[in-house]
Formats: sequence, structure tokens, C-alpha cells
Amino acid sequence: MAEKEKFYITTAIAYTSRKPHIGNSYEIVLTDAIARYKRLQGKDVFFLTGTDEHGQKIEEYAKAAGVTPKQYVDKVAGEIREICDLLNTSYDKFIRTTDEYHERVIQKIFRKLYEQDDIYKGEYEGMYCTPCESFWTESQLVDGKCPDCGREVKPAKEEAYFLRLSKYQKRLEDFIEQNEDFIYPEPRKKEMLNNFIKPGLQDLCVSRTSFKWGIPVDFDPDHVVYVWIDALSNYITAIGYDPDGSSDMYKKYWPADVHIIGKDIVRFHTIYWPIMLMALGEPLPKQVFGHPWLLFGEDKMSKSRGNVIYADDLVNLLGVDAVRYYLLSEMPYTSDGSITYETIIERFNSDLANTFGNLVNRTIAMQNKYFDGVIQSPSAKEPIDDELAQFALDTVKKVEACFTSYRVADAIEAVLNLAKRSNKYIDETMPWALAKDEDKKARLGTVLYNLLEAIRFIAVLLSPFMPETSEKIFAQMNCEVKDYDSLSAFGAIKEGVTVGKAEALFQRIDAEKMLSDIAAKQEAAAKAEEASKPVEEEKVEEITIDDFFKSDLRVAEILECEKIKKSNKLLKLQLNDGSGKTRQIVSGIAKWYKPEDLIGKKAIIVTNLKPVKLCGEISEGMLLSGEKDGEVAVTFVDLPVGAKIC
Repeated sequence: MAEKEKFYITTAIAYTSRKPHIGNSYEIVLTDAIARYKRLQGKDVFFLTGTDEHGQKIEEYAKAAGVTPKQYVDKVAGEIREICDLLNTSYDKFIRTTDEYHERVIQKIFRKLYEQDDIYKGEYEGMYCTPCESFWTESQLVDGKCPDCGREVKPAKEEAYFLRLSKYQKRLEDFIEQNEDFIYPEPRKKEMLNNFIKPGLQDLCVSRTSFKWGIPVDFDPDHVVYVWIDALSNYITAIGYDPDGSSDMYKKYWPADVHIIGKDIVRFHTIYWPIMLMALGEPLPKQVFGHPWLLFGEDKMSKSRGNVIYADDLVNLLGVDAVRYYLLSEMPYTSDGSITYETIIERFNSDLANTFGNLVNRTIAMQNKYFDGVIQSPSAKEPIDDELAQFALDTVKKVEACFTSYRVADAIEAVLNLAKRSNKYIDETMPWALAKDEDKKARLGTVLYNLLEAIRFIAVLLSPFMPETSEKIFAQMNCEVKDYDSLSAFGAIKEGVTVGKAEALFQRIDAEKMLSDIAAKQEAAAKAEEASKPVEEEKVEEITIDDFFKSDLRVAEILECEKIKKSNKLLKLQLNDGSGKTRQIVSGIAKWYKPEDLIGKKAIIVTNLKPVKLCGEISEGMLLSGEKDGEVAVTFVDLPVGAKIC
């Protein structure tokens, strides 16, 4: 038997600062879909993921939590792995950078690079960003802040070891330009070359002395190995790399076929990592694919903004495969994707319940109704059957082409389109009409055969995206022909087999009820969190008169008011503020006011607040009100509309 073609794929390892949100989880699901597809094609796949567990930030988090750094990362790494398992990802190995074998090899790598003068000792002085664990020069800062995360930086000076990036600059530049597929998508490649490499590479700080939570430099124990060498090298230590002699596994799988990473760390993987490998004398990975971010609406997810969605919460609401489907289908190729509860419910109902679910349910039910479940021979063919068959065969080619360039959302859309074409085929052939004519029995059997075969194609092609759903479809069809090679021709399903009982794959969601339940849970969670905070004496922060005058307070008349269906506490108001345009404000006063009691009243509003979205509605300001002992009262006035309060 010929040896299978190998395919080594990795995610970036997740930083163990805190429990990952659904935006962080997108990457593991994306990588899993690619790995499953390559296995489906018959490749020998090795899929690596894991956790990055050292650094100053971890040390600080652990101190704040009153535990050791190791205790802290053990907890978070456990949460990260649980989420990987919850999302049904088929990783072959989960590496932790606190694993003993990894730490031992990192020390060897550091020593090797030092002994061959690719690492040298010096001193670093610059502006340091603790969250990013990065040094910056004054010229690299943006508005005086970290160019990567926008946070505050502080001056820092310390002894450090440096990796000679400048030594390998020309070699790296030549490699990227000669290997067109190395950096994907194309815009990321241009950004790396034009913005970072060609202007000139500065040598990279690769050790630290200002904290201890890291792998010690064995020949200089005052230093710990900095994140770049420690974290990036996981891709080779996990499969047996050792400067003193690597394992057969390493020789088999390296170089990696693709690193799947977020767009924000492309620079580290296409500049620092290749240069480390060049210095070690090892081959470079074949590709680095930098995927976009998954945003909450239009904003990056952040706990401080209150817009974080966690994978386990979504799975509890919708099921694993529905979450996987949304993540994989909603993310564009180069621009950021978006997730809200409203959109995920909408896609659940339209794609999963209506298109996929309805197709399978109708077909299995008709097979049972008209032929007691027994699959008939396709003996009465018509030209329209060939159209469906060709559409199915073309879908296989489209999916393969999409996976070649990691256009996973396009691949899943191609499968969805096959389901839509199959539903259209039902409308075109009208099996219910054929069933009324005994002379059309053979034609009816052929139509249902073709539908079942199209569904089999769908089930095979869906398996990388929604493995549980794929198996449910095969079980309902009582079908054992699941291999990828069977998709080379239309007609592999066996006649004479009896299908199972038709069962709904996805039950339609009552969107209004679910959104209302979600809003209620969020409100309860917020109250519980507020109640758990220690009671402190209220401190009033002093402001200057200039600070006060930054607020634009105006009198506005309430023209319309209604409750927001998704929330028990929010009212949506339309106001005339004298500007000539109607202003919409969402206010949490439903407990104290009925909509009809507010219409026609004049109130004071803040007009220059940045608009925000609350329960799917834009709020363009704030209604002034007072609170005492849990009771709230709006500030009503008898002044002209548009009057400025000063």
C-alpha cells in the first residue's frame, strides 16, 4: 500500500491569560475543518494546537488571583482544552509550553543560537507594552501608545539577549518573493514586505530579566527565554525536534503545510519564526494563513465592553454543529466577520432548519410514505436528473478548489447551494403529484433515489464542517457509503436499502423568545456581578469646568416611545432635540415608566455621546434621570425644545 501524503497543520497556541471567547474559538474550528477535509481526502494529517503559558502578564494575573503562575495556567489551559473538545475538534496533540520536554528543547535551541552567534547579549531601552509583551521605539508608537493594541506604554531598560534579524533580512525577503504562496491571503504578504521587512529589520529582544515566569536561560539564569523563541518553537518541539537529533516523527511531518493564525500575529510568524528556522538550519513552513477576526457586531470582543460571547454558552443554546456552521460560514476571506445573537439565530433558521433540515426530512419522509422506506432503482430517468447529478459533481470540485486556498466559507456555501438545488429539484419534479399516478411509480422512485444520492453528497461534504450532523444524515438514510472517493460519480447509493425514520436535524428557533431569554440572563448576570462587588464608600471624582462643558445637554421632546421586545428593562424613544432630525435613545427605564406616560414630555438629554447598540437598537444619547434607593426618575423640564443646559 502506498504511503499516504502527509499534511501537518497547526493553530497558533492560545495565551492562557483568561477563558477564550467565541472569537478566539473561531481559529480552532477553522483549522479543524481543514484537517477533517484533508483526512477525508485520504491524507495522513497531524493537527496541533495548544497553549502559550509564560510571560509577565501571566505572572501578574497569577499574583492578582493569589495563586502561583503554574496553578493559574493549569486552570486556564484546562478551560481552553475543554472548549476545543466541546467544539468537537479533532486535534492530534495539545502542547503546553510548560511541558517538560518543550522547556528542555527551548533551552537547547537558545544555547545553539547563542553559540553560533545568532543571539548576542546587549541592553534594551525603549517603551514597553505589558499586554503585548513588546518593546517599541518612540517612532513606532501611535499617538504615544502601543501600535499593536493601543494601550499605554512605559519606559523600560534592561539587559537582554537579541536575535540577529538583520543578518537574515535579505534571505527572508528573497524567500517570500520567490515563494508566492508562503503568506496568505495576498494583502498580508504585501503588508509584511512593504511595512516591516523592506524598511529594515531591527534585532529582536529574546530574553527578559524583569520577571521570572519563563524558561530559564540555562547558561545565564538571571534571564528567561522571551515569548518569541518559547512560543513559536512549539510547532517543532511538539513533533520531536531536538538540536541534538530530531525524532522520526519530526522528519516525517516537518515542514508544516500550513500555520493557521490570526491576522494580528502574521508578523511574528512570517518574520521572526522563519528567521529562527533559518538560523537553526531547518526548512520553513510551506504556508502561513492569517485569518481575520470575528467581531461582535462591528466591535472587537472585550469583557470591559460587555460584548463577549463564549463558546459553551452558544453550544448550550444552539448545539455544537450550529455553532461550527455559523463560525465557518460567516467569516469573510480577508475582512473581519461578525456575530450577534440575532444573526446566528437567523442563519440557524434559514440555512440549517429550512434548507438542510427540510431537504433531508422531506426526502426521508417521502421515501417512507411512498415505498415503505425501500430505495428504488433509478430506472426512469429524465434530463433534469442529469442537471442535479452534474450540480453535485461540480460542487465537489468547487469545495476542493476552495480548500486549496482556505476559502472555507466559500466551500460551505457551495454545499449549501447543492442543498438549495436539491430543494428546487423537489419543486420541479413534484413527487407528491407523481405518487397519485400508478404509472409514474418508477419515475417517483427515480426522483427519490436522486434526492437521496444528492443528500449523500451533502452529508459527505458537510462532514468537515458539521461532523455530528453528517452522521445523523447517514443514520437516517441507513447509508454506509461515506468515503470521499465515492463522490467521483453520481449514483453510489444502493437500491434495496431501507431508510430510517425521518427526524428533524434542526428545530426552528422562536427568535423573539430566545432573544428575550438571552437578554433576561444577561441582565441577571450583570446584577449578580454588581451585587458581588464589595461595597465601598462612594467617591465623587472632581472634574474641571472644562470637563463639564464637554457635555452637550439639550432639552428634547419625546415624540414616540415603545418597549424593546428583547428586553424587560429597555424603552426606545424618538425625540425632537431641535436639530431638525429625530434622535433615537434607548433607556433602561421600563421598570418605572410606561411608554404612553412619556410621550409629549420634555426631558434633558446628553447629545454628544458616542452612539452604541443595545439589544440591536442604536442609542444616540442619554436621558438624564436620578436614582435613589433603587427608584429612578427622569428629569422633566418646561423649557423650549433645543434649549442648551449650562
